[in-house]
Formats: sequence, structure tokens, C-alpha cells
Amino acid sequence: FAEHFIALQLSDSDPKKERLVLSVASNLLKAYGPDKVAVEVVTFGPGIDLLRDTNEHRALVDSLVTQGVRFSVCGNTLDTIERDTGKRPKLNPHAVEVQVGVGHLLDLAERGFTIVRP
Repeated sequence: FAEHFIALQLSDSDPKKERLVLSVASNLLKAYGPDKVAVEVVTFGPGIDLLRDTNEHRALVDSLVTQGVRFSVCGNTLDTIERDTGKRPKLNPHAVEVQVGVGHLLDLAERGFTIVRP
């Protein structure tokens, strides 16, 4: 049963920022232990690039998923990209689509998650 609830916000399409978010998630698992912490990475806007199936950090995302980290992707962002380009981005199959990324962060905060923007 988790004692710590942390949501990591990612709204930038920047490999350094992606790496930082993944590093923070990994460090939280190490610091508290995977069964004592619930970590969710919430991506929206340009931040959804982390969860594209071709992202350079794909293996690390997949590894964190096996350790219990959840990765959410904003459905509104996906809809906008599909409207603009004519196709929906191909995502990591572990990505969980939520309707509104920022709204999901607010829901998590109401449920006791601490929101962190590394």
C-alpha cells in the first residue's frame, strides 16, 4: 500500500526534460521502494513526445512501467495533433490516455498526489 503519491508533470518536448522526469521517477522508486510510492507521469502538449513509440527513452519508460510507474497522455493533445496532421500519433502501448492532461493532474491533486514539475 503506497504511502507517497507523486505526479510528475511533463509539458515540454525536450529530451533533457524527458530524461529528468524519468530520472526523478526512478529516484523516487529507489528512495521509497516501489510498494511505498505511487508515481504517475502526466504528459500534455509537447510533453506527449515522451510517449511516442519512437521516443529515444522508450526502453526506460518501459522499464519504469514494469516497476509500477503509470504514464498518462492527454487525449485533447492527441485530438489536436490528429486534427492538424490527419493522423493520431503512434504511442508507447503503455501510455494511458486521459481526457484532459491538466484536468487529470487536478484530479490527482484532489486524491492526495503531490504535483511535481521537474
